[in-house]
Amino acid sequence: MQWESVIGLEIHTQLATVSKIFSGAATTFGAAPNTQACAIDLGLPGVLPVLNVAAVRCAVRFGHAIGAEIAPRSVFARKNYFYPDLPKGYQISQYELPIVGRGQIEIILDQGEVKTIGITRAHLEEDAGKSLHDDQLGTDGGSYSGIDLNRAGTPLLEIVSEPDLRSPQEAVAYARTIHQLVRWIGISDGNMQEGSFRVDANISLRLRGETRLGTRAEIKNINSFRFLQKALEFEIERQQEILEDGGEVVQETRLYDAALDETRSMRSKEEANDYRYFPDPDLLPVELDAAFITETIADLPELPATMRQRFCDHYGLSAHDAGLLTSDHHSATYFEQVATEINDAKLAANWINGALAAALNKAGLELTASPVDAQQLAGLLKRIQDGSLSGKLAKQVFEAMFNGEGDADTVIAARGLEQMTDSAAIEQLIDSILAANPQQVAQYRAGKDKLFGFFVGQVMKQTQGKANPQQVNECLQAKLNA
Repeated sequence: MQWESVIGLEIHTQLATVSKIFSGAATTFGAAPNTQACAIDLGLPGVLPVLNVAAVRCAVRFGHAIGAEIAPRSVFARKNYFYPDLPKGYQISQYELPIVGRGQIEIILDQGEVKTIGITRAHLEEDAGKSLHDDQLGTDGGSYSGIDLNRAGTPLLEIVSEPDLRSPQEAVAYARTIHQLVRWIGISDGNMQEGSFRVDANISLRLRGETRLGTRAEIKNINSFRFLQKALEFEIERQQEILEDGGEVVQETRLYDAALDETRSMRSKEEANDYRYFPDPDLLPVELDAAFITETIADLPELPATMRQRFCDHYGLSAHDAGLLTSDHHSATYFEQVATEINDAKLAANWINGALAAALNKAGLELTASPVDAQQLAGLLKRIQDGSLSGKLAKQVFEAMFNGEGDADTVIAARGLEQMTDSAAIEQLIDSILAANPQQVAQYRAGKDKLFGFFVGQVMKQTQGKANPQQVNECLQAKLNA
């Protein structure tokens, strides 16, 4: 049977605000347990929530970035459920009237195919606390659980996609694109290790050609792109086996166990009415006027998709190169600084996506911490352009620059690496090499063309790789073909 997977994602993005969504408590990660939970976060009697306008601005910026309608009036609701990490017994969220309506975003697949994914809504809500168990508490093998309420009340933007994704690969591409966007527009740090970006995946199967959706399972709290792909791959296989054996998939909530590479059942899947949503009586509706929205989006940067297309059109880059360079705002800015300085976009892209990216990856560094800044890399590439360095020597110079030995000119001078460009000296050296290898010269002239590389190698060996390759090739060809 030919099965088709139908996937929708709910992404919970922690917003980059200094304080929580309804209180003045701090949102700093890593504080000692329960030191950043105030009376409002704990839901103590008599306290009242006050909406953080910074969280509203984050939601408006995201809505504009995906071309969505920003609701002039949105309402907070109480989502009622009982769990140890939810001290109030309800979560303040948005239900019927979210702040961000329908939008869309483009994702790029492996073969360069562009696909548009619908976004149903994005709504503001508060985070719950966190349950810690056994080894997380540093216990001595006993069975213990603890509750850390530091995260309770942290502002989240829940981004709900349409069920437009058809494979784990598409789901990962979509999640990466949303992750890139929220960081790009400055509303979240997107740190998955710290829980700032978490994904719930809804997945069902149906026969190809069917229009009716199958019964879905939801996989909760996936915190890496690799785990998202593996969880969906496992779930597709699990549901397929059930259906092909004549069984029925149960609607439920599952979790992904990375150690066992499997999903496991947590509880039956709740419907909206199970949460008994109702408007929060302590919070007024959020009403936004055009002036507030205009002010909030005024400093939005050029968006990734727009910049990617501009890099292709203006700089003549391939879609692949442009996609890598616009993977985050820092790399895009770095590229434009280098390309403008040397007036050669392709050379800049090749070095940034190649040698620089490899060195940063090996050192475990982000581009913002690169020992070689944009001006220094441009200085190195200028030495390639003016013939001072061959590509091979340039790599040696770059490695020295990355290790803190100074800019390109300093390294070249200190190591004596300047390229040999004296035509007379190169010609004299080639004459001596040809005279010392008469047999190879005769074989080359008899048609053994591959020996040309032998002569090039001899020149480079004697000059320690410093001879200008183009001059060497031209001179050798003239001498050998005379």
